[in-house]
Amino acid sequence: MKNILIDTNIYVAFKRNDSTVIHWMQQAESIAMNVVVFGELLAGFKGGNKEAQNRNELDQFLDTPRVQLLNADERTADFFALVFNNLKQSGKPIPVNDIWIAASAMQHGRTLMTLDRHFTHIAGLSLHPAFEGEQL
Repeated sequence: MKNILIDTNIYVAFKRNDSTVIHWMQQAESIAMNVVVFGELLAGFKGGNKEAQNRNELDQFLDTPRVQLLNADERTADFFALVFNNLKQSGKPIPVNDIWIAASAMQHGRTLMTLDRHFTHIAGLSLHPAFEGEQL
């Protein structure tokens, strides 16, 4: 299986014990999360009543040998600019955070695992094959 980068909704589905998502993740050789997804999760934890527990579980997930956290850098910004402008020219904007997530996946040659269909508008982005089915 491929090296994947997971979107926020995949981590949430994983934590909810979604059997399909768990299966997809088990098939991956390595799993990455980028700093934008990490930030979105932390923001969600702040809004809930289990912030410490959720953060602890996320830290444990990130400490797993097959999982790594990817930071953004100048190359990520170059990919962001390319994707942003292509989407603008095509008239198919998507949320800015999602452009950063796509840019990170492209930079690192990873397949994006997501439940959001708007990522299909990004030329050159590798999406997980299971995405071709219906959303969960």
